[in-house]
Amino acid sequence: MRERYESPLCERYASKTMQRIFSPDYKFTMWHKMWLYLAEAEQEMGLSITDEQLDEIRAHIGEIHYDEAAAYEKRLRHDVMAHLRAFADQCPKAGPILHLGATSCYVCDNTDVVQMRDALLQIRTLLVSVIKELACFAEKHASVPTLAYTHYQAAQPTTVGKRACLWLQDFMMDLERLSFELNALRPLGCKGTTGTCASFKMLLNGDDEKVRSLENAIARKMGFSAAIPVSGQTYSRKVDSFVLNVLSGIAQSASKMATDLRLLSHMKEFDEPFEEDQVGSSAMAYKRNPMRSERVCSLARYIETASLNPAITASTQWLERTLDDSANRRIAIPEAFLATDAILMLCKNLIERGRIYPGVMKKHLDEEMPFMATENILMRAVELGGDRQELHEKIRVYSVETAKRIKLEGRENDLLDKLLGDPAFHLTRETLNEILDVSKFVGCAPEQTHWFVNECAREAIKEYDNEENSPLEEIRV
Repeated sequence: MRERYESPLCERYASKTMQRIFSPDYKFTMWHKMWLYLAEAEQEMGLSITDEQLDEIRAHIGEIHYDEAAAYEKRLRHDVMAHLRAFADQCPKAGPILHLGATSCYVCDNTDVVQMRDALLQIRTLLVSVIKELACFAEKHASVPTLAYTHYQAAQPTTVGKRACLWLQDFMMDLERLSFELNALRPLGCKGTTGTCASFKMLLNGDDEKVRSLENAIARKMGFSAAIPVSGQTYSRKVDSFVLNVLSGIAQSASKMATDLRLLSHMKEFDEPFEEDQVGSSAMAYKRNPMRSERVCSLARYIETASLNPAITASTQWLERTLDDSANRRIAIPEAFLATDAILMLCKNLIERGRIYPGVMKKHLDEEMPFMATENILMRAVELGGDRQELHEKIRVYSVETAKRIKLEGRENDLLDKLLGDPAFHLTRETLNEILDVSKFVGCAPEQTHWFVNECAREAIKEYDNEENSPLEEIRV
């Protein structure tokens, strides 16, 4: 029996790494560490806290007594106090000095920042892996011609690699934004009930310098250079909004790419990975649906809307603190990270294991090339002695007639045969084949691709190449 609701993000999509970052064990272990950091820093500032008390706290870090905490919370109706009481029971010598001078937000907000920092690092690892995969894909297919579209109508040709650079550039912009927010992230520190540090100033006998030193010491123990300069009881909820906007940006980039892949799958120019025994449809056995790309779009839509939650929360905070952020943040922040984690693994899988079909691309190019080549044919015919205005009118009449027959009768595009058979154009089959060389229609696409990959993409990820990236888990399908 499985009678309780479980988040699909954990059950089906997100990695164990991201689930662990937002797990109860991770969260409450960090609460324990925050109590240790506070006690250590207060001892450093001269308060009567013994090494024996600190050693007792260290000995029980991460030993979370869930049942005892739940029993306390049922009675106290306060989660921080419940876990504080349970931890004090485990640390009877240190119990009297735990949480000294602190508010609930000291453990909650600081832990939230640590979770977001660690989750952003995981997202960055995944994002860099997607960028690397796309860079390789773009370079590999830099010169493969394909029909480009504007308004989803046939336009001038491009190359597969150049199109991939459009996706790549979006993700690179996301990487830049992510790194900015990650570097700007600061913990709450120990600001007290309204952000004035009043309780800590009292504990430290009115010494403002010691109060600042206490806060900076805690921040350093958490792995940050400093705490945020000022706050109410909580850090500004704009921080959450900034962070989730990064995730929303990644979702937008992923959804754009996945939407393009869905369109290309319809045209049979691209296939996403398809397992040997995979079923595309319960009714239509022949179906091969782009389900991974569709999943990216679906999850991206969730992330984009989830990013509205912290924006609204930030704009509705009352004075120094209100609690209408709490329940919302417990859901919106972790779920957005879990979903972003999932779509980046999917994106890597799509590019790494997807397959393009240049033969189908050539077929589509051949269908449209007669229309696209008419300007080049016109210029060549004029060079051979033709009248530009007369030839332009002939091309217009032939083109309208051909397009009409294609649409009304399902005919093949025979515009080139019409032009070849008209002596006014002085065309030979050899001349026509020379004009129709698709490499002359893709412009600088191959060169743009190689330049962008080597001068921009590889430079952007170079600083992350030496990082110890966490292993990427196989996506769930």
